[in-house]
Amino acid sequence: MMRTLKLVMKGIFGLLFVAAGANHFVNPDFYVPMMPPYLPWHRELVYLSGVCKIVLGVLLLVPSCSRYSAWGLIALLLAVFPANLHMALNPADFPKISETGLWLRLPVQGVLIAWAYWFTGRAEKTADELSGVRRIG
Repeated sequence: MMRTLKLVMKGIFGLLFVAAGANHFVNPDFYVPMMPPYLPWHRELVYLSGVCKIVLGVLLLVPSCSRYSAWGLIALLLAVFPANLHMALNPADFPKISETGLWLRLPVQGVLIAWAYWFTGRAEKTADELSGVRRIG
């Protein structure tokens, strides 16, 4: 039962990132203002992050690549955190999103990182270590 749930959740997570990455190309003007001013090449970074989301989302669904993709998604989520922080600290620049919504984006990043961590294989190992269970093979 848990294995099936994890497989379904991995599919949802992967497709979520593929869709989000595709949106970087469909609607780049939505993402460009999110870029902190200290970063160069805003539009190019929007496209690059879109490619990364698509590739890592697809690779998450490939069993032999899944663990590496999960770590890549964690790295990507950490890399885009400054953009979310920039948005929260500059709410006047994003009038279409409530200030509460801008701040809620920050803990959502943590939830997404935890969700990706579940697919690294490390989560089960840590749980087993804590419970004293030893896996064979």
